[in-house]
Amino acid sequence: MIAEFDDTYFMRKALEQAQIAFELGEVPVGAIIVSKNQIIARSHNLTERLNDVTAHAEMQAITSAANFLGGKYLKCCTLYVSLEPCQMCAGALYWSQISKVVFAAEDHERGYRAFGANLHPKTQVAFGIMQEECSQLLKDFFKQKRKQQK
Repeated sequence: MIAEFDDTYFMRKALEQAQIAFELGEVPVGAIIVSKNQIIARSHNLTERLNDVTAHAEMQAITSAANFLGGKYLKCCTLYVSLEPCQMCAGALYWSQISKVVFAAEDHERGYRAFGANLHPKTQVAFGIMQEECSQLLKDFFKQKRKQQK
């Protein structure tokens, strides 16, 4: 049984957001931001719907969390995201000074680490929680897209 409010619990919530993105035809990435064991932001990719390349799940979550908290810094917050952030999102996370980032699936081609980007020096990073489930959703999405293109 999952202990309430552990990393797996919150990553499941991020995966739920990714599933919403999948159903909307967006690349299925979901994110949540947690402060004091409370979810203060939920988001998923909206790049297609908003016709905006910056509308990644993480960017939407950062904005929502900052609005919730009434300030731009997320020093006592944790981001849970189903896919490793890209360098754009890593830059935003850096400036937000978020305390912790937890991502499920690694992105060896487009993830921030592949480009040498860094998060804030005080930001803790963990990854691999629910990696298989989140990776499979992405694989299913792109498999479906390839079928539609034929």
